Amino acid sequence: MRKRKADEVDGDATKKKKQKKADKEEKQLEKQLKDQSQLIWNIKDELKKCSSTNDMKELLIANKQEVPSGESAILDRISDCMAFGALKPCEECQGQLVFKSDAYYCTGNITAWTKCVFKTQTPNRKDWVIPKEFHEIPYLKKFKFKRQDRIFSPTPVSPPPTTTNSSAPSLGAAPVPEDKPLTNMKILCIGKLVKSKDVLKTVIEELGGKTTGTANKATLCISSKKEIEKMSKKMEEVKEANVRVVSEEFLTDIKSSGKALQELLSLHGISSWGAEVKLETSATKSVGMPAGKSSGKVKEEEGSSKSKKMKLTVKGGAAVDPDSGLEDGAHVLDQNGKIFSATLGLVDISRGTNSYYKLQLLEDDVKKRYWVFRSWGRVGTTIGGNKLDKFSDKNAAIDNFLSVYEEKTGNSWHSKNFTKYPNKFYPLEIDYGQDEEAVKKLTASAGTKSKLAKPVQELIKMIFDVESMKKAMIDLQKMPLGKLSKRQIQSAYSILSEVQQTVSGGGSDSQILDLSNRFYTLIPHDFGMKKPPLLNNLEYIQTKVHMLDNLLDIEVAYSLLQGGAEDDQKDPIDINYEKLKTKIEVVDKESKVFNIILDYVKNTHAATHNSYSLEVEDIFEIVREGEYQRYKPFQELPNRQLLWHGSRTTNFAGILSQGLRIAPPEAPVTGYMFGKGVYFADMVSKSANYCHTSQADPVGLLLLGELALGNMHELKKAAHISKLPKGKHSVKESLQTCATMVNRGAPDPSSLLWGSRLPQRSKAPCPTGHRCPLQA
Repeated sequence: MRKRKADEVDGDATKKKKQKKADKEEKQLEKQLKDQSQLIWNIKDELKKCSSTNDMKELLIANKQEVPSGESAILDRISDCMAFGALKPCEECQGQLVFKSDAYYCTGNITAWTKCVFKTQTPNRKDWVIPKEFHEIPYLKKFKFKRQDRIFSPTPVSPPPTTTNSSAPSLGAAPVPEDKPLTNMKILCIGKLVKSKDVLKTVIEELGGKTTGTANKATLCISSKKEIEKMSKKMEEVKEANVRVVSEEFLTDIKSSGKALQELLSLHGISSWGAEVKLETSATKSVGMPAGKSSGKVKEEEGSSKSKKMKLTVKGGAAVDPDSGLEDGAHVLDQNGKIFSATLGLVDISRGTNSYYKLQLLEDDVKKRYWVFRSWGRVGTTIGGNKLDKFSDKNAAIDNFLSVYEEKTGNSWHSKNFTKYPNKFYPLEIDYGQDEEAVKKLTASAGTKSKLAKPVQELIKMIFDVESMKKAMIDLQKMPLGKLSKRQIQSAYSILSEVQQTVSGGGSDSQILDLSNRFYTLIPHDFGMKKPPLLNNLEYIQTKVHMLDNLLDIEVAYSLLQGGAEDDQKDPIDINYEKLKTKIEVVDKESKVFNIILDYVKNTHAATHNSYSLEVEDIFEIVREGEYQRYKPFQELPNRQLLWHGSRTTNFAGILSQGLRIAPPEAPVTGYMFGKGVYFADMVSKSANYCHTSQADPVGLLLLGELALGNMHELKKAAHISKLPKGKHSVKESLQTCATMVNRGAPDPSSLLWGSRLPQRSKAPCPTGHRCPLQA
């Protein structure tokens, strides 16, 4: 149907009318802005003529306004207040609001950890008052304040967002992913592969990556297991640089499948080494820290998150930072047990800050010479610098160290109660290298004179594998920071509990921002040049809880390794075995028990867990010291079953030495199906998933334990349980698939080797896929 001419004429007339109205409004706004600007400049000109800077400062103070630094800033603030009214404090933090081109921004801090991000175009104001003592100035005596609102220009079109440090983060928005999966990644190809190197180069570039011939510049290496076994010079360089190696199929899979990068790296990883690969934005390359006026050396390098391996030389109580260049001729000063070495952290997501600062006082091993060494930078990058100051007098060196520490933290070095101040660093409680030296001594000659069975020796080596522990720890190679203290990890748990309650209860963005800053300061993370993400959803919070669980177990393992280094009579493996206070014996592969457990593994592998298969290498019988006495009160409970429990290998030193533990009181309750407890499964593959093995690291450890479940409280969906109902002893998740899983060959505990202490009424578990947390 064609439009009538009259309709078209009417439409054009309406458009012209709207345009005319918009033009009129625009001209009116221009005039208002011009008049507003004239008003402000008239006030400035008059104040310049009749008032001194001190007069203007006193006027600001009289109207309860903070005095900025600089004459120009003072004039800007007083003219704004005289034109529109004195600004009331920020609604969120009671800080001073300051005019910028598009709004009034708060300059205060929510807490000592976090800058306030409040902004508004309509701030609360009060009348501007001229005190009587200023009436001798004619302009101020005649000045009559007239209340009015400040007018802002229409908001201009914002440029595309960048990754530079912004003062006001988007608190809810997730980062936008890159279009191509290998964007900004450098790939090194080694050895004879199925596709030619030219074809591989084309494929890599199509996926957004680039090829490189240098191991130190590579993000990822593509090769084969044959090349790893051959260990050519090029592959040795890759291992030394800690670059992960994946098979050629990785490129095919990342191109065609919708799987996440980390999942594909785990699936196709073929090396036993390799740092975590992180996606980086293109802005990473161009961001650097400007060199300050310092006699120290400042590096301006690409903001990469490459691992930096450093040889730590421990003398006395601490490791000398190798960047000082003095690790062979000096040691960290230890005065009356006080080690003059500090590592400080500062995170502020709103500013994009993720910084560290290291400070050491070094004393010459021979002469009376002293140095104060400091280094600083962004965690996980090569951006930063260092400075070395030389002193011939010990007291002068100490004074300098104390002065720098107080400048950076706002606290005295000798203060027992640390107070966090805004924009100041916070000290991290870490091991300065003492444990590292003890660990090296204990692992240097491991296995040369051990009296333990060979499989037990290998198990102890696996449990106390220092390199595996390092891989699980936060930024040990990146910074390195060292082993975080148990107290600091527990403080981080408390923060996660608080942030979980805040997120669940619909708390403010400012609260979440503050808690996120505190957590990332206590537990340093490598985010490259990206801003640390907010802890603003329960799923992400739970990943951090699991991370702290692992760190706590590693802390236990390191503490066990710390002692016994001076015992030259025993094999290090035997020393570590004794620390576990657990009897470990190998189960004969020809025995009935071994074969029953093999059947249990075979019969309880869930059909849905089809991406891997399980193979039993060894079975050990373990008896923890005092465990039977602790179990005895529950021995008469009905319904005793053999169930599986899986955990990371790095956690087993803690599990064997201290037993299975419920999450600490400080930990949040989120993420647990039935609240805090120890969870077991009657499907081996369900528990195996918690071992976190991969193709590159395929060997894990599983526990098969006897549980006195008693009367089970059966539930079909998640529920937070802090106390069991009367007469109940455990919780069971009842699934709909129970009938399909019955009679899959689960063993009766009484039929095993330990049957002599198990009453015959013991009941075999029904493999239904349930998990049973034992409540404390």
